[in-house]
Amino acid sequence: QVTLVESGGRMVQAGGSLNLSCADSGRTLSSYNMAWFRQTPEKEREFVTAINWSGGRTYYANSVKGRFTISRDNAKNTMFLQMNSLKPEDTAVYYCAADQSETYSTRLYVGKNNYDYWGQGTQVTVSS
Repeated sequence: QVTLVESGGRMVQAGGSLNLSCADSGRTLSSYNMAWFRQTPEKEREFVTAINWSGGRTYYANSVKGRFTISRDNAKNTMFLQMNSLKPEDTAVYYCAADQSETYSTRLYVGKNNYDYWGQGTQVTVSS
């Protein structure tokens, strides 16, 4: 059973930085691609960034490219999201997700329906 737990969300001023973590307290996720999504009450859950199983491939939404960095440490079953130059529009609940459809896949998906497991979310609030 995969259990994803996000942490690191809090309130920060615009221009600041945060580092989110996503840990798998169940089975190892080292063979699966993973991603970060975010959601506000006004919008549907939207794609932020994805990383392949080895960490060698990443993909970013245009809105965060150059500011956010996704990474993973498979030895610790943990994925990270380093967020720099934060803006008020980055305010959202951030979710990590795992794509269990294929092990060692080279394909990174942006659609939320491609991901099988989700964490409970962590709130990020950026004040202006």
